Amino acid sequence: MSERDAAFDPILERWASEEDFWIRRSALLAHLVPLRQGRGDFDRFSRFAEAMLEEKEFFIRKAIGWILRDTARTRPDLVFDWILPRAHRASGVTVREAVKRLSPEQRDAVLAAR
Repeated sequence: MSERDAAFDPILERWASEEDFWIRRSALLAHLVPLRQGRGDFDRFSRFAEAMLEEKEFFIRKAIGWILRDTARTRPDLVFDWILPRAHRASGVTVREAVKRLSPEQRDAVLAAR
């Protein structure tokens, strides 16, 4: 969304801190397609995901892992560098999704960090 029109940037920022978890999840998922395609604003996704990393809501946890998994299609080292220091704080579903497209060595390192 915001990749096509910067007017969406403040909307996504607002959504990321909404009380309704479905709206927060939408702020994350707005990054999915561009990041999957090797584009997108990983720094902003990272900021949003960091703030929601210890969220108890399953659908938030799953969305973070899903986006990391799909980002790893084109930028596995970026995902590895992001998840490794956070693996001990991330939920099981987040980590399981995030490591699916990493190399076996990277996957083992992340799982060992849990």
